Amino acid sequence: MKIVGLITEYNPFHNGHKYHLDEALRQTGADYAIVIMSGDFVQRGAPAILPKHLRAKIALDSGAAVVIELPILYATGSAELFAMGAVSILNSLNCVDYICFGSESGDIIALKQIAHILSNESVEYKTALQKHLKSGNCFPLARQKAFNEIAEDSTLFSILKSPNNILGIEYIKTLYRLNSTITPIAIQRKNSHYHDTNLKTLYSSATAIRNIFPKTIIDFSLIEDTLKKQMPPNAIPLLKSTFQEKYPIYTNDFSLLLKYRLLTETKETLLSYMDINETLANRIYKNRNYFLSFEQFCEKIKTKDLTYTRVSRALLHILLQIKKTNEITPTYARILGFRQDSSSILSILKQKSSIPLITKLSSTDLKENLSLQCDVFASDLYESAIADKFQVPFINERKKEIIRY
Repeated sequence: MKIVGLITEYNPFHNGHKYHLDEALRQTGADYAIVIMSGDFVQRGAPAILPKHLRAKIALDSGAAVVIELPILYATGSAELFAMGAVSILNSLNCVDYICFGSESGDIIALKQIAHILSNESVEYKTALQKHLKSGNCFPLARQKAFNEIAEDSTLFSILKSPNNILGIEYIKTLYRLNSTITPIAIQRKNSHYHDTNLKTLYSSATAIRNIFPKTIIDFSLIEDTLKKQMPPNAIPLLKSTFQEKYPIYTNDFSLLLKYRLLTETKETLLSYMDINETLANRIYKNRNYFLSFEQFCEKIKTKDLTYTRVSRALLHILLQIKKTNEITPTYARILGFRQDSSSILSILKQKSSIPLITKLSSTDLKENLSLQCDVFASDLYESAIADKFQVPFINERKKEIIRY
């Protein structure tokens, strides 16, 4: 039996994701696909537009065998931390043969070359990186410039400019670091770039599809025909039945909560949160009286070397109370759902996994697991936003059942 692992956000699930899932199974010959998916908040420092259980159900309906939640600590971290968390879970399951990811280049040989260079972190590379960081470049740009100085093959430089390539490289670096036997496979993205805001005929970016949901829309029929062209047919009825009941959720839906958190912080306490250094802490504290909304504050705080995404992640960590930690790898795998016709894979996971599998939060002791506590708090906060925005009953995270599709 062969198993392929996919690392995803599905924010939201679209035709490109379906293509990736189908191709991963086809190219590897795998019997099952295990999906590691971000929960209710995602890596760009924002809430997912759809709640995680809804996104997981669409993924299972589209062919995934099992969906496992990526803990919030990693899901909202840097590309390196995001990769470390997701790949570590797949590696700890001890039954995954491949990791298959989307990439702008699709060139696994080149991606491995870059990962090897960055993993070794030679003195020349570190020196060049520090030079460009001190020149005021943000980390991604400083890394690109440092890599360009030391790489013998100049054609590799352009690969580091694209977000999915960067994530793929981080996945491979983590595999190297863990001395994992999992084989990485890259599938080239079709048609759209990660940041594209314009819809394509068939394969659009998640960014473009999120833009289909204007913040004032209350009638699903106004966007239904457009969504039918961008998503698998099975997703549409589920989205239609839960529209303005479970979603859409936007960053600014958490504005008042964030403002409250900022008012309780000092410059010193801000430094305890993940992704916040002294410079950013000072900017946040100095400008908090000018706060109007979550998104507006990100725009106000960002600078040349502090990107919007970096600021948004930092503010999200304040909102969710995610502190700096020494935890390196996840210590559990929480299963959000599985296909009943693939239930035999659960037996395999229980037999081989070296970390606990969590299928029922109500019977899980949270006292000794700070990371899991953060997951539950984040999801309860997200659920609170749903309940308040759509005037529906609040459902505690510990009451939610595993999805059996």
